[in-house]
Amino acid sequence: MKKLMAVMLAGVMTAAMVTGCGGGNADTPADAPAETETPVEETPAETDADEDAETAPEEAEAASDESDLAYVKDKGTLVVGITDFEPMDYKGEDGNWIGFDADMAGAFAESLGVSVEFVEIDWDNKIMELDGRTIDCVWNGMTLTDEVKSAMECSNAYCNNAQIVIVPADKAEQYQDVDSLSDLNFAVEAGSAGEEQVDALGLAFTPVKAQSDALMEVAAGTSDAAVIDSLMAAAMVGEGTGYADLTYTVGLNSEEYGVGFRKGSDLAAALNEFFVTSYQDGSMLAAAETYGVQAAVIEQK
Repeated sequence: MKKLMAVMLAGVMTAAMVTGCGGGNADTPADAPAETETPVEETPAETDADEDAETAPEEAEAASDESDLAYVKDKGTLVVGITDFEPMDYKGEDGNWIGFDADMAGAFAESLGVSVEFVEIDWDNKIMELDGRTIDCVWNGMTLTDEVKSAMECSNAYCNNAQIVIVPADKAEQYQDVDSLSDLNFAVEAGSAGEEQVDALGLAFTPVKAQSDALMEVAAGTSDAAVIDSLMAAAMVGEGTGYADLTYTVGLNSEEYGVGFRKGSDLAAALNEFFVTSYQDGSMLAAAETYGVQAAVIEQK
């Protein structure tokens, strides 16, 4: 708009100068056509671009000031950032996302009067995804580390967990304590609590995109071992699973899961209230039993 006003002002000044000089000089015949300056017009595209540039900061500021709860209700969708992580978030036979976290996220969205949408993310970029508003929360068996709690508005803890070592079953007897792990090369999910534990112990590791990828690395023999969540290990490793030749040995820590929202988001408080209600009415434990994680659920009160 400022550019348009400058062009218009230049046109007015040109017209004033022509009028003030009597329309021509003394040597110009009276019937000669007056010289005119073709006015410069701004194209609609330029005008729209300028207007968009001016309104974009205002819209961004309004969005940042808006309640997250109101924002989600206005758009009618709760967008949940996840990875493929059985038994918390994974695809069923029909291709839809299921799991303890997926079911609870769907129930929470329903309680808000909105639909739920699941988006697979690069776990190492979860905070950037939140801040960029491509997702509304991270709900994927997320360990409440100091980094997570400082960067996100987190819910109350709802599940207990631990980071445990996965090795080929035929080698398990060799790796029964932390000291025995020093010569192994680990596969760990980038940005995960497992990576944090392995790094703290000074062990060699290769970051991969997801915990499921870490298991594949060990099964393929391209990594000696992996560190993953105990809840995932219980569902995916050992007899009767897709990784019957793998097993878990050393527990490295104990931890808790929570759900992460944008810093300052009022959705965290809304979810805490939902957790209390769903725990008291039995629906949380019923969902946990469906996926065999009921022993890990933390009482909500």
